[in-house]
Amino acid sequence: MLALTDLALPVLRALPPEVAHRASLFALRTLPHRAVAADPPALTVKPWDRVFPNPVGLAAGYDKNAEAIDALFGFGFGFVEIGTVTPRPQAGNPKPRLFRLLEDGAAINRLGFNSQGIEAVARRLAARDRSRGILGVNIGRNKETDDPIADYENGVAALAPYADYLTVNVSSPNTPGLRDMQHKTVLPEFIARLQVARAKATPRRPPPLLLKIAPDLEPQARNEIAEIALFSGLDGLIVSNSTVARPVALRSAHAHETGGLTGKPLFAPSTALLSEMYHLTGGRLPLVGVGGIASGEDAYAKIRAGATVVQLYTALTYEGPGLVARIKADLVRLMKRDGLTSIGQAVGAGCR
Repeated sequence: MLALTDLALPVLRALPPEVAHRASLFALRTLPHRAVAADPPALTVKPWDRVFPNPVGLAAGYDKNAEAIDALFGFGFGFVEIGTVTPRPQAGNPKPRLFRLLEDGAAINRLGFNSQGIEAVARRLAARDRSRGILGVNIGRNKETDDPIADYENGVAALAPYADYLTVNVSSPNTPGLRDMQHKTVLPEFIARLQVARAKATPRRPPPLLLKIAPDLEPQARNEIAEIALFSGLDGLIVSNSTVARPVALRSAHAHETGGLTGKPLFAPSTALLSEMYHLTGGRLPLVGVGGIASGEDAYAKIRAGATVVQLYTALTYEGPGLVARIKADLVRLMKRDGLTSIGQAVGAGCR
């Protein structure tokens, strides 16, 4: 299946980006599921009370509605994150809203939380075999809502029973007012209400609750989020979402489209923020490193900057699912080079 999907890349790239995305999801739903070889024990990580077979995950944004989870685990991911899922179905922003930046190894999207809603996603999650792999569920709010925090509470109530961890997305640049929820005047109450909703939905084994933050935060906001994360009982941070910045080095024709920039140009700023958040939290909070990973060296750099696990998405659309196995093989090689016997020994090594 990996060979077939890699061969399909030129065909998919000839299609408009969002059409290609839908076509790839359809193909994954129809192809037979692939058994995956066991990962080397040295790649195993346990950031909470869940054992991840390897630290390489799929970021939210690809399988927004939980349509192809089992097939995605067949690529060799240590974990998969679906979403962002909104309480009510919504179409998102007008098309076109997804752009390839081929020359830059990047993409820009302004999808706007297009989602089939929590009811449709919950039905699919209830029917899946949870032994297939570690699943993260990314939740958001509707664009039109009277109570944004209540939207997230609804997402937690409906989806926490099926999640190995929950991601609270307050950092997409494509929903007006969303990033304001990262502010210190909102965040403590927000986290507290979600923790209550989680306890009610999953009293026996609540999934870890993670906050996904923006790469464009001001220094003061970074300090505040780190402090709130530590003292609120938040279980982790995902660093980071897409950026509204536009590096001057961008060459692609679509470089100045409105939306969030992902891919290679995001690697340096997101990794710098990751290292800073590792310092600010004193290494006491599991961090998920995401942004611009396109190789094993990139993934290893994120881990050394403080990430316990990492995620990718944009590079997958350019290089195909074989990239996952290459990254894992490179991680093993880099660990051996540095005399490490476990990937956990590399976490934060570049910050010490």
